[in-house]
Amino acid sequence: MNQTHPPFLFHAGTAPLLVSMPHMGTYVPPEIAARLTDEARRVPDTDWHMDRLYAFARELGASVLMATHSRYVIDLNRPPDGSSLYPGRSVTGLCPVDTFDDQPLYRDGQEPDAAETQARIETWWRPYHAQLRAELQRIRQQHGVAMLWDAHSIRSVLPRFFEGRLTDFNLGTADGASCDPALGAELLEIARGVPEHSAVLNGRFKGGYITREYGRPAEGVHAVQLELTQCSYMEESGDFAYLPERAKRIQPYLRRMLETVLAHARRAAAAAS
Repeated sequence: MNQTHPPFLFHAGTAPLLVSMPHMGTYVPPEIAARLTDEARRVPDTDWHMDRLYAFARELGASVLMATHSRYVIDLNRPPDGSSLYPGRSVTGLCPVDTFDDQPLYRDGQEPDAAETQARIETWWRPYHAQLRAELQRIRQQHGVAMLWDAHSIRSVLPRFFEGRLTDFNLGTADGASCDPALGAELLEIARGVPEHSAVLNGRFKGGYITREYGRPAEGVHAVQLELTQCSYMEESGDFAYLPERAKRIQPYLRRMLETVLAHARRAAAAAS
């Protein structure tokens, strides 16, 4: 394992909540970067600044799991068999070969083959998911319930994936299958209260592989994904700068959402005891 660039960074918390950030990584190993286009080496499709936006999560006692490698290396929120999360829609793959703007990632003939894809799964995908699964198990054993918040962001205008401008707060619970539906409704109410921002539950983004795979309410594990428009807290182009004043307008609501998740965990644990 590369100690300079391990597959993930992890902070162990004390509360029954794990915050996962599978797309915030920006590192691309040199042997892969050399095969990418100039634009791809900028890794524009990163979920930028998630650690900074959710810095308060540690104050709440949450565990935090953060990807280090770019989704261009391997997408940690895709199933390992490469199957589509949204059949019939345009999607990027487990080892993407194109950008969100539908431009090639690799120079001609440099795309990864099946053997390289499998090697990337073993090197980066499996360690992240092993840590995620182990932490959820630890939390559930300690607290009787485990809550998973999968934190994402995306450009607000991406014709490849949706028409027009995307809703700002896109909550996903796999159509109510990954967490208690009552929790999803509470979170949507909070999101709808954010001034000058829009919100939806299980709209265009219903939750990716992580939400769908690990959310098992009947087994005491509740998972929610939030796909947030990047214009809510940063510049969506250029140098992708973090905009502190803009971020401060939404962070209290994000914090309230995580506090609501924790309150739900306490109620669920009490009911089970």
